[in-house]
Parts: sequence; C-alpha cells; structure tokens
Amino acid sequence: MTVPPATASQRLIVLQKTLYASRNPTRRYLHCARRDWVRAQIGRLGHQSDIATALEVGPGSGVYLPDLTNAAQRVIAIDIEPTYLQAAKNLLDAKALEARIDCVQGDLRDGPLVDASIDLLLCSEVIEHVADSASLLDAMAAVLAPGGKLILTTPQPYSPVEILGKIAFFPGVVHLLRWIYGEPIEPTGHINLLTRKELEAQCAGAGLRVLEREVLGFYLPVIGEFAGQTGQKLLATMEQVLRGTWMEGLLWTQCYVLERANQLDAAQDQLADL
Repeated sequence: MTVPPATASQRLIVLQKTLYASRNPTRRYLHCARRDWVRAQIGRLGHQSDIATALEVGPGSGVYLPDLTNAAQRVIAIDIEPTYLQAAKNLLDAKALEARIDCVQGDLRDGPLVDASIDLLLCSEVIEHVADSASLLDAMAAVLAPGGKLILTTPQPYSPVEILGKIAFFPGVVHLLRWIYGEPIEPTGHINLLTRKELEAQCAGAGLRVLEREVLGFYLPVIGEFAGQTGQKLLATMEQVLRGTWMEGLLWTQCYVLERANQLDAAQDQLADL
C-alpha cells in the first residue's frame, strides 16, 4: 500500500514536537525558553484569578492545552487547520477532551465566539503568519472579558534567527542544515514580522494594554550549530547582556501579557498620549 505524502501542516506538527526535544542544545533552548515562559504565565494567571474560560488561538501541536486545562474550567481551541485540531485531540484523553475542551475550526475574525466571553487568551507564534494582524488583535480583544488577559508571543524581525532563516532555504543550504541538525527543517511561513513599536501600536489600537513584556532567545550561526552545550550557555549569557538595551531587537521572541482595558482606562490612555 502506498503511504500518501505528509501535508504541510502534518510536517509542521512533527517539526514542532521535534523542536522541544532537539538534539541541538541551542535549537532546543530557543524553543523551550519560549514554551517555559508561556507555561509560567498560564500558571501564574490561573493561580491569581478564577478563570472560567480560556481560549487558544492557533494551538499547533497542542503543547499548551494541558496547562490551559489546569488553569481554566473550560478551554476552547480554535484553528483554521483541522490537522492542528486533530493533533490537539490526540494529545489529550478523550474523556477529558469531551468535558473540558471544545475544538472550533475557523477564523476568530469571522465571529464564531461570543464577545467578552474569554477570561484568558493565548496566542503564541501565530500573528506572524497572518497578513492583517491588526484585525486578529481586534478580534482577540473583542472576545476578551473586561480585565481579561492575553498572552502573546511572536518573533522579532531583526533577530539573526529570522534574518538567517531566509538564507536557509537557498538552493542546497537547506539540505546542508538538515544534515547538520539531523532533524526536520521546514519553512517558517512567517509573512508578518512586527517590530516592538509596530506590535504595540496594533495592540493599543485594539484596546489592549501592555502589562508585561519579555524578550527571549539569542542565536548566532556556527556557535549555535557546532559549539554544543558550551555554545548554548554562551548565547544565553549574551541574551542576558542584550536584554533591556537598544540591541534587544536581536533577540528572537517578544512575549507579552496584555489586558483588555475598559473604556475609562482607554480614554485616560488616549488623553495621556495627547
């Protein structure tokens, strides 16, 4: 029997699972640092308040869904790709899934959810795949309950990971990288990388106020590929040095905790900007 080739989304699910257990220390660190930051925020916010309903926009391989089920009474996962939703279902026990998680296939911007119904929303590594990220941020703000929190992560455009990622798929280069890593290397599909200024302007336009911001992950070629654990520790040290300086745009991932502001707060913020 001929086995059909894997679809692009199936290959990306395999890739996502591989990244967190990569044999390369730097590659593993870059992804696990973001994952651990997100998990910490979910746990902290779940501990601080009573979360009735949590939503993840674009769950991918479903790595955060167990954390969301621990933080909220009910969890919704929404994605336009049915393959990702199936991966989420496969990750969880069927009984728990039926009782605690609703999977919705569709685009949040089409209005499948009730406004002001979500207490905690997670959107990790999604908006860089969406050409009109402002409209998606508007939709996320609309479904958040007043005071609801949004955990958001997305890459920075001038990080070496993103810049060199474009070179990685030049003819012949990707084959060399797959040989070096011994793991899947797939195109990122990033079509909308936002600077801090651009992203925060879109968040403000959606009525979202920044509560916390963090930047994570530094990579340099050759060191990342061949210096092993020593190289990873060196890059992690350089990350600490760059964070909070004018050069922090070189770090890979920008991470936010945002809050839906009420109308009074939004009006006060607008007056402060005048």
